[in-house]
Amino acid sequence: MPLPLYLLALAVFAMGTSEFMLAGLLPDIADDLGVAVGTAGALTSAYAVGMAVGAPLTAALARNRPGRSSLLGFVLVFLACHAVGAVTSSFPVLFATRVAAALANAGFLAVALTTAAALVPADRKGRALAVLLSGTTVATVAGVPGGSLLGTLFDWRATFWAVALLCLPAALGVLTGIPAHRGHDTPADGGPSLRREIARLRQPRLLLLVLLAALVNAGTFACFTFLAPVVTDTAGLGELWISVALVLFGAGSFAGVTVAGRLSDRRPDVVLSVGGPLLLVGWAALAVFADLPVVLLALVCVQGALSFAVGSTLITRVLYEAAGAPTMAGSYATAALNVGAAAGPLLAAVSLRTGAGASGPLWTGALLVAAALLVALPLRTVVVPRRRTEAVR
Repeated sequence: MPLPLYLLALAVFAMGTSEFMLAGLLPDIADDLGVAVGTAGALTSAYAVGMAVGAPLTAALARNRPGRSSLLGFVLVFLACHAVGAVTSSFPVLFATRVAAALANAGFLAVALTTAAALVPADRKGRALAVLLSGTTVATVAGVPGGSLLGTLFDWRATFWAVALLCLPAALGVLTGIPAHRGHDTPADGGPSLRREIARLRQPRLLLLVLLAALVNAGTFACFTFLAPVVTDTAGLGELWISVALVLFGAGSFAGVTVAGRLSDRRPDVVLSVGGPLLLVGWAALAVFADLPVVLLALVCVQGALSFAVGSTLITRVLYEAAGAPTMAGSYATAALNVGAAAGPLLAAVSLRTGAGASGPLWTGALLVAAALLVALPLRTVVVPRRRTEAVR
């Protein structure tokens, strides 16, 4: 894989740390700013909404600009948002910084996904996506638990400052490692117009894949966002075990996205047909056995692997189906991820007020994956083409 892919992954690591870090910080943020934990959970949904809306918007605005300058600008805006978030004592201001940071993250990821796909042969998009998303999975292994530990030892603001500092080497990597020109054709070079690229969204197969990716990711974020109260309330473990659980989820996600990267180009049917049902069973089992610490920690790791294996494979399929939209394909994939990331925590927050209590988000995740399977089952030949040649056309 080309070196620029790994430099992009470094920036994705910084942004992924921010996107996921609230899972270990919500109780402290709620206490400090005087809001309920469910209300603080809206910060995760606000971030996801900003990314879902911002991905196509920022990709459209940046499509005629050099890729390096766009990527660098997005990283610097992201840094500034976290510096402001670290010093504010107002929940509305923090909320606004999360939305602004999400817009910057969305723009970066949309351009980075398209750039990554253009840096490799047409039949290796899954491998390229795995490298890029490794930044996110490493963030769940190291960045998010590290941020949670910082929050436990100091306070949640220290984690925001740490993310801001992470943006500095990420910006340097983009500046020195990414070519100044774009990695794909622009309209000036004879590529399709913006209107033609947006029209790709009317394709039924692409819409179906976006829906499935959104549902699976909604299930992941419903569970992951409220993992902290499951660890401390349901399992009865101390706060430091939150970091352990996050490390295990991250380790599983890294393994899942790595394995899926090897299979999603050639055998996506295997990943989806095996991983999807197992993901459903896993969330339900976690909800039932969350009060058993050993089982909880083991299943957290397994679910991290399954969530990212299935999710990244669906996103790879989105990139293949959006191949006719070279500057906007990454934004479609980003939107698919974050529509789910916005809806999942909102639904999970509602479930916290039911009789299920802290296990409510886990049942919500199971139901969302079940919905994805019910949609996909009768249309499985549409989700995954029967022949390899169709997948790389």
